[in-house]
Amino acid sequence: MPMPSDQPVQKKPEPCSFVIFGATGDLAHRLVIPALYNLAATGLLPDKFCVVGITRKTMSNETLRDSLMKGLLEFATRPVDDATAQRLLNCVTCIAADPGEPASFDRLKIQLDDLESIRQTGGNRLFYLATPPDAFAPIARELGRTGMLSQQGGAWRRLVIEKPFGTDLASAHALNGELLKIVDEHQIYRIDHYLGKETVQNILVLRFANGMFEPIWNRNHIDHVQITVDEKLDVGHRGGFYDSTGALRDMVPNHLFQLLSLVAMEPPIRFDAHSVRAEKADVLAAIQTQSESEALRNSVRGQYQAGKIDNVEIGDYRSTGEVRPGSTTETYAALKLTIDNWRWAGVPFYLRTGKALGVKRTEVAIKFKQAPFAMFSCTPVETLAQNYLVISVAPTEGIALQFNTKVPGPAIRIDGVEMKFRYKDYFKAEPSTGYETLLHDCMIGDNILFQRADSVEAGWKAVQPFLDAWKKAGANGLLSYTAGSEGPAEANTLLTRDGRSWRKLD
Repeated sequence: MPMPSDQPVQKKPEPCSFVIFGATGDLAHRLVIPALYNLAATGLLPDKFCVVGITRKTMSNETLRDSLMKGLLEFATRPVDDATAQRLLNCVTCIAADPGEPASFDRLKIQLDDLESIRQTGGNRLFYLATPPDAFAPIARELGRTGMLSQQGGAWRRLVIEKPFGTDLASAHALNGELLKIVDEHQIYRIDHYLGKETVQNILVLRFANGMFEPIWNRNHIDHVQITVDEKLDVGHRGGFYDSTGALRDMVPNHLFQLLSLVAMEPPIRFDAHSVRAEKADVLAAIQTQSESEALRNSVRGQYQAGKIDNVEIGDYRSTGEVRPGSTTETYAALKLTIDNWRWAGVPFYLRTGKALGVKRTEVAIKFKQAPFAMFSCTPVETLAQNYLVISVAPTEGIALQFNTKVPGPAIRIDGVEMKFRYKDYFKAEPSTGYETLLHDCMIGDNILFQRADSVEAGWKAVQPFLDAWKKAGANGLLSYTAGSEGPAEANTLLTRDGRSWRKLD
């Protein structure tokens, strides 16, 4: 089997301080510290580096280090080398700061200045907000007030924000406005861990580095596109958060639209952050804005009821702790969208996502138009297999191509076959959290994989009609589905009325 040619050595970041707000939280323990460990293990952390864990209450360095070590041992994606782990965790300093107490940020500024002098990080700072969304603006305001986000003397300052970026168009616009009063757009890194997945990044390479695909990547050859993000997990212990969010807000404006934008964007004039992000924003802005009646017709929403997943009993969504009695929050959403530009005119994009489903699967399925059938009209062949290019993101990363071929034998019999490429079969990559590439890019200043303000707002603008229509409809139109099933049966009508069907997931 041929192996890939040598690739350029990845750039090692400049010295910097990595400041994590919410250092005692789940995100820091599950993803951020394990990702930093993987970067350390592969020599991709700066030689002069420190991690500053920000907590609301005073905590000793040793206590925080012990907690992060326990998290690393539990959530690491590879065997933990004690020397590497200790080298990383010895860089951790715990500092208490609360945006509700402005004086604590004045003290934080002094402590960071002292720490940078000791660690020789040159004043470069990455502020990572691993906090609830309502803390984003207050923390940014205090960082701005104290001058900790000001770039002076050649030092850089960057602000990393986790999703969700707002809860609707108005709140996203307000949050962007607030942040842009404090920092410039190029300093903001709106992080979406889906973009750290190799297959997601590979969509650009698949499209634009292969002459066999780009010429047919348009309405002349593509019948429709299906984007699926199905989860087996139920809401679990996140009832309070989920009941105020729902499947649409939680998944579509970020994860699903990131996949859509990479599939549907125009070729950028060059492979740099400005060009790629501009094309992604443009294609999201081209999604047709639907009326209330169109939004209801072109969507399905559902809520799971008790069932079994892998022989485990799952209760009703409404029985979940902190979920309101009679809640109309959707745990499943399916949409039909169209893009108003030359490339995609008349090509529907079908999106679906849900909790407590029978299969865990994230994929993009490109359905090509059927070939003319006249040539085989005199044979026993009645139908041709469908031609799909399937980009699988989870649980297995890879690409599959479905096409027709002749079955061996004297008669003309046609059957569908599949060619598969799986990353793990070809590349000997270590398992990762999905954050390694993103955190490395934050430190080297490459924001090509991060959303811009206009992209975020374009995404919310596209889903706002569905949010408004569903809120007005209340319980009317909210369907139920059994946990462990494929979701509401009515989701099929989004496609069957167009003479299409969802691709069967396995």
